[in-house]
Amino acid sequence: MYRFLASVLSVVALCGFSPVRPADDGPVLLSVIDRDDGRELDLYPHRGQQWVAGSPGHRYSVRMQNRSGERVLVVLSVDGVNAITGQTASPSQSGYVLEPWQSSEITGWRKSNAEVAQFVFTASSDSYASRTGRPANVGVIGIAVFNEARRPVYDVRPLPAPRPMPRPMPQYEDRAEASANASGRAAEAAAPSAMAKSESRQRLGTGHGEREWSSSSLTSFERASRNPIQVSEVRYDSRQRLVAMGILPRGYRHVDNSPQAFPSGFVPDPPARGR
Repeated sequence: MYRFLASVLSVVALCGFSPVRPADDGPVLLSVIDRDDGRELDLYPHRGQQWVAGSPGHRYSVRMQNRSGERVLVVLSVDGVNAITGQTASPSQSGYVLEPWQSSEITGWRKSNAEVAQFVFTASSDSYASRTGRPANVGVIGIAVFNEARRPVYDVRPLPAPRPMPRPMPQYEDRAEASANASGRAAEAAAPSAMAKSESRQRLGTGHGEREWSSSSLTSFERASRNPIQVSEVRYDSRQRLVAMGILPRGYRHVDNSPQAFPSGFVPDPPARGR
């Protein structure tokens, strides 16, 4: 059968205009976290797409939460680029394997099993995709999710005597692999045209930030099919651009007045005693 290697993250998650929550359209919940202020970015609907407002210069992470009881493979695309390999993204490529109910945050472009280059909101022209000659898809974060193939269960009870000669197994696996390879090549060739939907006035992109530690390892994963069971994407740009597009109202300012269980950081010093 066709097999794929994928990287397994060890990082576990950590005003009148209402944002929407992500649609429950598959086993993996996709969200974007602003790492500099520690909040999950609100999603806003616009013409069938979901948008978030990024802050220039802020680091961010992509949170992927597996809400199923099975392992899944998640291929992550940022600005049309595979976040692990750096290739122009295609669902047939390498991705991250999430264990059942696991939530992981991807904090950057993978450089090795121990390091990533941070995701950072930057000018579109300074994005990693633009700097590598691929500006057409700047401004979109997407995932393609695959189920894991179930291994067959064999009946191991002894056969009655006389034991017949075993019949040769049909070669379905070889044909399936050839078909998967051909379909994968066709999907990879068609991906750039299918994903070329970036707005010409896109302001923000994802830069290649500073290196930081992020441990991962390699594992084997056998896809249940060559087609993903879920494809989700989130568009992003600056707050000013979202206002100009009518996604956010003019004069919009995000204020979070909801109660917080832990509103502060560490214990401060007490006030000085009067003498």
